[in-house]
Amino acid sequence: MTTLVGNPVLDTIAEALRKAGAEMTTETLDTAAQALATQRSAVRAVLAQEGLPEKEFLKALAASVGMEWFEPPVDAVPSFSKTFPARLALRYHLVPLQQSDEGLLLATYDPLDYLARAAVRQQFAGRVRFVASTRKFIVASIRAHYGVGAETFEELLEGREEEGTEIDGLEEVNVVDGDDSEASVMKFVNQIIREALVERATDIHVEPLGTDLRIRYRIDGVLHEVPVPQNIKVLQASVLSRIKIMSNLDIAERRIPQDGRINLEFNNESIDVRVATIPSVTGETISLRLLGQEHFDFERLGLDAELEKVVRELLAQPNGIVLVTGPTGSGKSTSLYTFLSSLNTMQRRIVTIEDPVEHKLPGVIQIAVRPEISLTFATALRAVLRGDPNVIMVGEMRDLETAEIAVRAALTGHLVFSTLHTNDSVGGIIRLIDMGVEPFLIGSSVRAFIAQRLVRRLCPECKKPDSHAAGYLEQIGFPKEWAGSTYGPNGCDSCRGTGYRGRTALYEICLVTPEIQDLIQSKAIPSVLRAKATEQGLVSVRGYGWKRVMEGVTSVAEVLRVTAADVAALDE
Repeated sequence: MTTLVGNPVLDTIAEALRKAGAEMTTETLDTAAQALATQRSAVRAVLAQEGLPEKEFLKALAASVGMEWFEPPVDAVPSFSKTFPARLALRYHLVPLQQSDEGLLLATYDPLDYLARAAVRQQFAGRVRFVASTRKFIVASIRAHYGVGAETFEELLEGREEEGTEIDGLEEVNVVDGDDSEASVMKFVNQIIREALVERATDIHVEPLGTDLRIRYRIDGVLHEVPVPQNIKVLQASVLSRIKIMSNLDIAERRIPQDGRINLEFNNESIDVRVATIPSVTGETISLRLLGQEHFDFERLGLDAELEKVVRELLAQPNGIVLVTGPTGSGKSTSLYTFLSSLNTMQRRIVTIEDPVEHKLPGVIQIAVRPEISLTFATALRAVLRGDPNVIMVGEMRDLETAEIAVRAALTGHLVFSTLHTNDSVGGIIRLIDMGVEPFLIGSSVRAFIAQRLVRRLCPECKKPDSHAAGYLEQIGFPKEWAGSTYGPNGCDSCRGTGYRGRTALYEICLVTPEIQDLIQSKAIPSVLRAKATEQGLVSVRGYGWKRVMEGVTSVAEVLRVTAADVAALDE
């Protein structure tokens, strides 16, 4: 027995640790037992440190106090009654498995939480029985059936029922603007944003439907619907009004789109939130883009050593244009900010023209275009050139006027970065010609076209070896020699069961060599340009993706997901 004899809780935990297979000294056992008893959030950390499976420890702990173990079906979430109060479920991590005339059956992952038992028995007069289960099952069940902000939502509805008033958007605004810091709608919206930040979401979409209010988070480039409380539709006007107030928008204007910003702090980090409203037939849709304090360095980009060397050589050029191509959301801005950060020294004057300015770079002059006052990319670029810059970044080449000024800037000794929306790197050449830029100017001013896509990274905690039919791999162009080196998603707590966590970029760099210049001036078709670029070492985005698959960074399915459109365009 431990040296803590006489403390039933600590002795019970210590015994459960032994049963789970812990091989510790008496002193270490006492320390672990105290940590588990006083800091419930430290359970997983202590178990990981001792190399113990959480499930085995919880089963042993439940057996020590005479509590039955509930083994949920694989990936199953019970369809329990929602009459069990959300505040109890969320506060004490309880899941009602069965509720009938015979009593209430609850699952918990903390068999020693006697406060939870007391709170439930105070609420329910009938027979209450507790069983133990895994933390993963409890958390997934609560999230699926109660939804984000359920506790606040329940309190708000109870308060309204007591007051006997209708829930109205404008009336709720007065509550939010009052002195009560715990105002329910304010708290509810904060919980939605906080949950999105915890889940590493880049966007929040609040979308009114006919009979419901849908909330979705974009995580690692993929939309995920967020479970929300039942009857959330009654708070639609209140929630939308609260977000508009936070972003300084006109709450009375619901007929035209509006744009705003919110400045937040989360975990001592400043978060810039761009807000956009869109009127629809079912109500205003609001999108929130979450922008944190990014650190731009080459390690984040996902370039291998060979491509990084090529990029750094391009950045060392005294003049010329480097164009990054790809669809919206492919990481072009991140790449450009990284390039500028590497060039940002006291000896260089760097100016950017953006729509809008997504991240503020220290020491860089950043201009946000405002078409309503005729401050466009072209007019801003003309003004910038009069200010003697060394490096210029133009957010996007949208028209011939902007492209021609950028070309002139490159030919007169400036290093220019910009973006184009094309499927591949060679497509950037064709896009400039279609805009009306003379081919000889393209060949003499542009140094490289860099195409990119973002793929999700496999979760390092749960990725597993993957297998594919040889014929299938041959069909998609996957190298035969790498066929046995693929991994796929599995799903665990750390990745929300998706099998992926984080993203990395796939690249394709077409250098404008003398041979490519000749083909541009002769107005060669895209297939000829691409064939010559491939002959000179160009690796396609999909080909680069296969390298990342072989390295275990991503999966075959993920590479196919983001490159299917590119291959279809090339086939045409």
